[in-house]
Amino acid sequence: MNKSRKGLFAMGLVVLVAAALPLLPSGGPDRAVVAFYNLENLFDTLDTPGVLDEEFTPGAQKQWNSERYWLKIERKAEVLKKLSEEAGVEGASVIGLCEMENRTVLEDLVASEDLKDLDYQIIHYDSPDKRGIDVALLYRTDDFVPENSRAVPLLLLNEEGQRVFTRDQLVVSGRLHGSPIHFIVNHWPARSRGRGGEDFREQAAKLTRSLSDSILAKDRKARIVIMGDFNDDPTDLSMQHFLGAALERDSLGDSKLFNATAPLFAEGQGSLKYRGQWNLFDQMVVSKGLLKERFRGFYYHSAHIYGPDYLLQQEGDYAGYTWRTYVGNWYHGGYSDHLPVYLILERKR
Repeated sequence: MNKSRKGLFAMGLVVLVAAALPLLPSGGPDRAVVAFYNLENLFDTLDTPGVLDEEFTPGAQKQWNSERYWLKIERKAEVLKKLSEEAGVEGASVIGLCEMENRTVLEDLVASEDLKDLDYQIIHYDSPDKRGIDVALLYRTDDFVPENSRAVPLLLLNEEGQRVFTRDQLVVSGRLHGSPIHFIVNHWPARSRGRGGEDFREQAAKLTRSLSDSILAKDRKARIVIMGDFNDDPTDLSMQHFLGAALERDSLGDSKLFNATAPLFAEGQGSLKYRGQWNLFDQMVVSKGLLKERFRGFYYHSAHIYGPDYLLQQEGDYAGYTWRTYVGNWYHGGYSDHLPVYLILERKR
């Protein structure tokens, strides 16, 4: 082959290789934030038929009313705004949420003064949970383009063989500034059921694992963020064994997932406090695809718990605990019983 033909061949090869690469926009930010927040019983004030929400109505013992509702909306929005500022962005690109009653309260949240200019859109499905609480995803349209979403039911049976209705798991796939990425939003069964609840969380972990495995079976380099209130700590069996989320990035072994928030728990940090001890129920788990920086797109940089003083009680018997809206039926007027968590992703061009 003469030199001119070799040159043409080489040029053609370059064009073919370039065409095979995923097309990513040359512009856009080099940092994106993914957050998760348990909204702590964000109910409207209406008694919805077929849903156990009576305690959050004006006539119930909690005396949940419009004034308290709108204050809670304002405070949730304040947290999400200030979290984004701490993370160094105008607004988190994607926000996973749990413990809200319906789409209406989410619409009120994104229309609030602190969030209305950020153009958040909502992905939400009604869950079969008996209290009516759901999971959801908010996203900024300038940052994330969803391509598909689905709510996957968690099928649980009690000792009598009857179905226990709980929250679905939300799977959303799309592109973050052109880079393919997947999100799985969770709110696993609570600890109030004792050993039964533990079994249920292990089943929830198996479902989450199967969802991530199905994504990885199609693309072993897939970027996946699994987030939620898991009602377990990173070291519990549900997270470590059944989900398979490794505690340390440098010792993944055969694990396909890394619990990015586990090192924070190892340092004694947490997202809620119980009997004087911090738990880290709110967690962020990432796939290996977010840890390898050999390809263009967004990669895991760091994980954080957003816990400024204003989210904590400053005095009394519960000083240092999260500042809740209610303790029992006693109105405290706080923010949430959980602190939000977030990931910083950075882009390799």
